[in-house]
Amino acid sequence: MKLRIDLHLHTAYSRDGYISVEEAFRRCRAVGLDGFALTDHDTIEGVKRAERLKGDLLLIPGLEVTADRGHILALNISELIPPKLSIPETVERIREQGGISILAHPSSLLKTFIGEEEIAEARFTALEVANSMSFPYNWTFRRNLKMAERLRLPKTGGSDAHIPEIVGRAYTILDADSRDSEDVIRAIGRGYTEPSGGGITLKERFKQLSRKIFSPAGESIR
Repeated sequence: MKLRIDLHLHTAYSRDGYISVEEAFRRCRAVGLDGFALTDHDTIEGVKRAERLKGDLLLIPGLEVTADRGHILALNISELIPPKLSIPETVERIREQGGISILAHPSSLLKTFIGEEEIAEARFTALEVANSMSFPYNWTFRRNLKMAERLRLPKTGGSDAHIPEIVGRAYTILDADSRDSEDVIRAIGRGYTEPSGGGITLKERFKQLSRKIFSPAGESIR
């Protein structure tokens, strides 16, 4: 069955997130998604709350790990992955939990400092090709797509949303056996995926930047 899932979404539990868990679910329903992966920065504190609220939507527990020289989406994990570990060790820690590892925004010059050879050696599960926050979006999408094809890695997409308007802007179309999260994880590992969506507008980029400057992060969970 075809599913549309945002595989990279932050809530107010992230140090720079401005989306309540409740709003994340509301926005997913509003834009017609089947679910999302909760990938807050270096924390899984929001997952328990999200589990209570998911209803009929699919929720994949995860986090975005700040590894050495790169950010890694750890999906289908239940324990925190420590930040600042090497990329190979981070990937291995994720694998030990039965999770999958996706290299986030691989063409971002300010966030990722890892070459293709090292990506291949680290044995990532997949590569994030579509990321709404990447700039310029079309250029990074094409570059990531070619990289994933050269490395023969499954391709994913996610909004990387930190404010509600961006939820679901980029997403992954999955061909899974069911809506069960384990089937979704297997579909990603097998490459039954298609990155889709688009980038954010300049207005949205400035709005998110202004929130970081003038509003305290995490305000919506206090």
